[in-house]
Amino acid sequence: MSYTALYRKYRPATFDELVGQDHITKTLRNQIVSGRVGHAYLFNGGRGTGKTSSAKILARAINCLNPKDGNPCNECEICKAALNGSLTDIVEMDAASNNSVEDIRSIRDEVNFLPTVAKYRVYIIDEVHMLSIGAFNALLKTLEEPPEHVKFILATTEPQKLPATILSRCQRFDFKKLSPEYIKQRLTHICESDKIDIDPDALNTISVLAEGAMRDGISILERCLQEDSDKITNDLVKKLVGLPKIETINKILNNILDYNVEESLNSVNEVLDDGKDISNLIWEIIKFVRDVLVYKTTGNADLYNEDEVAKIKALADKATKERLMDIIFYLSELSNEIKMTTQKTIMFQVGIMKLCNNNLNTEVKTNTIEATPIATNNANIGVDFSEVDDRISNIENKLQRTVNAVQKLISNPGVINNSGKNVDNDTEKKTKSVTRGAENQNLKNILTTKTSDVKVECWGKIVTGLNEAGKKMLYSSLANSTACELNDMTVGIEFPQGLTPFDKTVIARSENLSELTKLVSMEYGKPMNIRLIENANENSEDSVIDSIAKDLDLPLNIID
Repeated sequence: MSYTALYRKYRPATFDELVGQDHITKTLRNQIVSGRVGHAYLFNGGRGTGKTSSAKILARAINCLNPKDGNPCNECEICKAALNGSLTDIVEMDAASNNSVEDIRSIRDEVNFLPTVAKYRVYIIDEVHMLSIGAFNALLKTLEEPPEHVKFILATTEPQKLPATILSRCQRFDFKKLSPEYIKQRLTHICESDKIDIDPDALNTISVLAEGAMRDGISILERCLQEDSDKITNDLVKKLVGLPKIETINKILNNILDYNVEESLNSVNEVLDDGKDISNLIWEIIKFVRDVLVYKTTGNADLYNEDEVAKIKALADKATKERLMDIIFYLSELSNEIKMTTQKTIMFQVGIMKLCNNNLNTEVKTNTIEATPIATNNANIGVDFSEVDDRISNIENKLQRTVNAVQKLISNPGVINNSGKNVDNDTEKKTKSVTRGAENQNLKNILTTKTSDVKVECWGKIVTGLNEAGKKMLYSSLANSTACELNDMTVGIEFPQGLTPFDKTVIARSENLSELTKLVSMEYGKPMNIRLIENANENSEDSVIDSIAKDLDLPLNIID
C-alpha cells in the first residue's frame, strides 16, 4: 500500500474538524442548512490555513444525500466517491498550471451539461490569482450568472491580484493564521492517532515554528518521524529545522554587546570553520536578536526552555531596545551586501568588528542626549566662555568693516581702476556681455599667472602660421603676444601691451583654442595645453575684494 503524507491522511473531513476558522465554518454551515448556498465563493488566506479543505468539505456537503447539521455524512455514495476522487461532478483545478483562456473556455462549455450523479457540479479553482487576464475575462460572465446546477469555489493566497470584477461576483471568506494552541491541539490528535511518542516541548516548538500554517506544522512532524529515534525530542526538532545552537549564538551576541572584538571574531570563526553558511548564520543571529528583543518587550520566549530563557533574560538586561534594533537593521543590510560580493567572509568579519566598535550607537546617543545631565557652569564642561565672547566680538567687528568697505565701493565706483587707467563704460559693458557668453567657461579654464621665464622660440612661427591658414582674427589677437613654458605640458601666452576683453573672447572660442593647441602640440611633438597669462593688479576690483575676504578671514563671494 502506498504511503500517504500526514497532512493528506489527516485532512479535515467535516467543518467540526477544521480548527481555528469558526467564523467561516459557522457561516457556511448555516447557508447549507438554510438552503442559501451561493453560486461563487472566494477563500482567501495564507498557506496551510484550511482553504482547500473547506472547499472540499463544502463541495461534499451541498451534494451529500444525508447532511448532518451542515456537515457531509462522508458515508453516502456521493461523499465516498468524492473522498476517493472518482466523482466527476466535483472538479478540482490548479490555476497555476491551467491558466490559459482555453482552460477556462473548456469550463464554460462544460457548465451547460447537467451533473452526472450529484446535485451540483462544483469547480474548485486553487491559486486562482495565477489565471491570465484573458482567462479572467473568459470566466466573468459564467461566474456572474452560472446555471443553477453549477457552483464555483475559488482559493487564493493573493486576492489583491484578482480583478475587481471577479471579487465583486464572489462571497469572500478570509482565513486567518492559526494560533500555536490550535496547531498544537491538532498535532496532539495526530500523535495520539498514529501512536507517535513526542515530548511536550517538541510539540510546542513545532507549533511555534509552523507560523500559523497547519500544513507546515504537520510536515515538520512528519520530517521528525523519518529519523531513527524512538522518541521525538525538542533537540531533534531544532536540529532538523536548522535552529542554531543556543550556546553558540548566545556567545556571539554576548560578545557583541560587550564590544569584545577578539572574542566575537573567534566565536564567528568557530562556526564558519564547521562549514556553516555565512548567510544562514547572519539570519540565525538576526532571529535570535529578535527573540531577545521580543522577550525584553513582552516577556515571551515560546521557542526556548527554562535554561535558554535565563540566558535570553541576561542578554535582554544587558542591552537596550535601541541597541538590539540597531544590530538587527545593520545585520539585515550586511546580509544584502554580502550577496553582491565574492569576499563574503571578509565582509562578515568586518561587519562583526563594526558592531563591536560601538559605531551603531552614535545615533542612539544623539537621540538620547536630553537624558544626560546638563552642566550648569563653565568648569563642568571645560569651556572658557570669555574667550568665545571675544571671538564673536572680533567677527562682528570684521563684518562691520566689510560692510563699510562694500558701501564705499558702491558709492564711489571711480576708486576702482585697472592699472591706473580709467575703464570706460563701453569697454565695461562689452566685458560683461562676453563673459556671460559661451566662452566664459573657456576663459576660466585658460587664465593663469606667470610662473616661468622660459621663452617659446617657435611662437612667432605658430602665430605666422595662423595668418597663412586664414585665421585672421585669431592672428590679430595674438600678433603682439609672446609665449613661455609654464611646465613641460603647458605653454603660457603673454600680452605685454595688455589683453582686451575682445581678444580674450576670440582666443577662448572652442575652434580657436583647438587650432592653437594643435599647432603648439605639433611643434613640441607631444600634447600640450594653452594658458593665458594675466598679471595680478593690486588696485583692481578683485584685489580689493580679496583684501576684504582676507581681513575677514572667511570665504566671501561677491555676485554681480
